[in-house]
Amino acid sequence: MAASYKLTHVLITLALLVLCFLMVLFPAETWHASVRGLSIWWDVLFPSLFPFLVLSELLLGFGIVHFLGTLLNPLMRPLFRVPGSGGFVFAVSCASGYPTGAKLTAQLWDQKLVTREEGERLVAFTTSSDPIFMIGAVSVGFFHNVAVAPVLVTSHYAAAFIVGLLMRFHGRAASSSSPSPTPSTSTEKQRGSRLIQAIHAMHEARMADGRAFGELLRQAVSSSLRLIIIVGGLVVFFSVMMELLVQTGSLGVLYQMTEQLLTFMNLPPALSQSLVGGLFEVTLGAKEAGGAGTAVPLVYKAAAAAFVLSWGGLSVHAQIMSILSNTPMRYGPFLFARAIHALIAPVLVLLLWVPIMGQSAWPAISETSLSPAATAIYSPDAGQMIWFGFLVLGGVLLLLLFFSLLRILLFPRRFKK
Repeated sequence: MAASYKLTHVLITLALLVLCFLMVLFPAETWHASVRGLSIWWDVLFPSLFPFLVLSELLLGFGIVHFLGTLLNPLMRPLFRVPGSGGFVFAVSCASGYPTGAKLTAQLWDQKLVTREEGERLVAFTTSSDPIFMIGAVSVGFFHNVAVAPVLVTSHYAAAFIVGLLMRFHGRAASSSSPSPTPSTSTEKQRGSRLIQAIHAMHEARMADGRAFGELLRQAVSSSLRLIIIVGGLVVFFSVMMELLVQTGSLGVLYQMTEQLLTFMNLPPALSQSLVGGLFEVTLGAKEAGGAGTAVPLVYKAAAAAFVLSWGGLSVHAQIMSILSNTPMRYGPFLFARAIHALIAPVLVLLLWVPIMGQSAWPAISETSLSPAATAIYSPDAGQMIWFGFLVLGGVLLLLLFFSLLRILLFPRRFKK
């Protein structure tokens, strides 16, 4: 073990030295890659992540998450084997994108609302892209065709739902002997409706927290800023690393292997740049998918973009690892879930293409026939992203609450104490 650790340490050191040498060798390319990564962080990630990170910490401090956890427990527990508070994590993740799900799951662990296995399950299927990025940046900005947005969004979240169902079998033996605490553990014994139990859970959580609103807000902003700066640094770092690998031609072998694999699967080999780029960074891979050329059918471009969005790129993986490093939750289950998500989402694109796009859309849509409105250049608007994010957050929460209530009404005996 000690020898392997030393070898890993030496290899990482050598890799960093080579990276420093390449940065000196390609200063202009390094500068442009850094600016590009910084632009992505400032224009897209900061406005779409920061408000929701602050809001989620405030809601945790005021016990709203415990309130929702009690109401959503009848739905989330049997489906995904996570407490009801996982429904809140899923809703916020849908609204703001990665890595919000991992951040909230780590906070639930700190408050002892999830076990290690439950946290790993939760991170596995709540790490997803946000719809405003898939609609605005990918569909409009990269594909110049807003018509592909419903397919991308539907396949992405449907695949996340399937991953959640599959990951419910993770840690079965380990968690069977130690049931996790839930927000309603202390209130389930009380008489009254589930709504009364949820209100009691919220009150107990607020009393246990005890921080004044000013202190709670200060800590929420401080914690969110630390995370968003880490996210920005990782985006810039991987943007530079990817550009240096392109400049040195180091990705040539990987491109050739990917082209051979695509040819063997009877898929367009021109998608290799998108898939390889998406392994490192989401935005680059999605952009390459949209610009793969008119010779590639649009359905295969959308499938490649779905793969990239579901995998997340090494930049997102590094963000998740940095968040999980302060908890006992392991990176391995998350890596497995990302791989499964990346395989399921493109298949769903192929299956849903004709039902959503219509028979005339198979196998391709002529991009030259698009209207000027559909080919408009996408320019992110912070206000629009925040407004749309809150709309998605409210919609997902209402939908989850509806299904939770429906399950209680259909199976009332299962929830009687």
